[in-house]
Amino acid sequence: MNALLVAGTTSDAGKSVVTAGICRWLARGGARVAPFKAQNMSNNSVVTPDGGEIGRAQALQAAACGVEPSVRFNPVLLKPGSDRSSQVVVLGQVSGEVTAMSYRDRKAALLDTVVSTLDDLRAEYDYVVCEGAGSPAEINLRANDIANMGLARAAGLPVLVVGDIDRGGVFAQLFGTLALLDAADQALVAGFLINKFRGDPALLEPGLDQLRALTGRPVHGVLPWAEELWLDAEDSLSYVADGVVGRPAPPEGGQWLRVAVPRLPRISNATDVEALAAEPGVAVRFVTEPSRLADADLVVLPGSKSTVADLAWLRRSGLADAIRAHVSAGRPVAGICGGFQMLSQRIVDEVESGAGAVDGLGLLDLEIEFAPLKTLARPCGTAFGEPVTGYEIHHGVAVRCGELAPLVDLPDGQTEGVVTDSVLGTHWHGLFENDSFRRAFLRWAALRAGRDGFEPADGTVFAEVRGRQLDLLGDLVEKHLDTDALRGLLEHGVPAGLPRLSSGMLPGSV
Repeated sequence: MNALLVAGTTSDAGKSVVTAGICRWLARGGARVAPFKAQNMSNNSVVTPDGGEIGRAQALQAAACGVEPSVRFNPVLLKPGSDRSSQVVVLGQVSGEVTAMSYRDRKAALLDTVVSTLDDLRAEYDYVVCEGAGSPAEINLRANDIANMGLARAAGLPVLVVGDIDRGGVFAQLFGTLALLDAADQALVAGFLINKFRGDPALLEPGLDQLRALTGRPVHGVLPWAEELWLDAEDSLSYVADGVVGRPAPPEGGQWLRVAVPRLPRISNATDVEALAAEPGVAVRFVTEPSRLADADLVVLPGSKSTVADLAWLRRSGLADAIRAHVSAGRPVAGICGGFQMLSQRIVDEVESGAGAVDGLGLLDLEIEFAPLKTLARPCGTAFGEPVTGYEIHHGVAVRCGELAPLVDLPDGQTEGVVTDSVLGTHWHGLFENDSFRRAFLRWAALRAGRDGFEPADGTVFAEVRGRQLDLLGDLVEKHLDTDALRGLLEHGVPAGLPRLSSGMLPGSV
């Protein structure tokens, strides 16, 4: 035994950050650690060195472990393109489209892939810390589950259930999650964790004691609310409209730079703007209606899993006209991946939406055509005179480009992206994480926005910002969780003889 599963009572309960924190704590102790999420549903993804695509949260967890991300850390990735269908990525490569109903028929074969991949990781690493998906108590999905109790049962994993106390009702969440599981699943639930607590821990003690008495299982720790944690959110729903992203420090110059990011319905890689939000004096907000662009200095149009559909939403919402007005006033716009494609004259899409030819926003003299095969790459080059790296995940390809200046010069003499006096576009994700380029880009944007008093901070190193957050997660685990108990679960598995929680809601319960 050298693995455990971190499950959660709900989406966004804290599974991803708790998993990353446990990984960081173990890795700092000298262990060789790998993260694992059997099935992820997210449009926030990255390209791995082994040439595939995985959820961004698993890449962050890999960083917490001090290892390069791998397709093995997230063998099944579902990328929703609509409310009813998703693209399936298996071991990093696209493997068709499914609906919620048709996906059920694929799960048996995928479970074999998931378990064999986990077995290989367990043989290679000292510990593997697995993250569940959604809630293990989604009883309508249990029969075909491969991410929560289905995985735990198949691989013999002890399970910790995380509850978010900031949402309220955490004791009911934890008790109810256990109560809805059948006897064999309950036997694998070894205990609970409480996340995002604010206040005096002594106030929780009576509830913790009663939960143990009711379930026969301990709470292995209470993690406090940590305002500093905001990078790399797993769920794009975490990016709410009108809230400032991150915790920006005051500007080094006399002015703020105000950045508006349209919160597209199928936004992908929303994390691209987090590097901008890490800069002092840069206030980044996600927006959903046109008035929020009136006082914006810079608009960043982000990626999308459904470019044509999200472009139609921009038009319906009035944001498309607001973006055009923003550019007409000489203020800057940057488009990333799907956002870059939307800035074009025309999009021809017979692949993702099947819509055929669709007019773009007309802000860049280029035409985009969707190719059947997805581009997955980790390129490097030079932009604004600075060395840059990034990653590409897209079907759309620029098939015609007018006389536009290239953004990135590539080592082979080719170019990528374009830049005009006030509009910039690129297919590269992660471009803003290049510190020297980010500063040059912010100066470019501030000049065009008339923010002469804004000056990027020379000392911001985004990799260090992320590293400090990972260290904070490791510190929280070490200080506030029962690490002896965690290590015991990793090394010895779930304790024998845990009681079954009886419930009148369970058929056949006694």
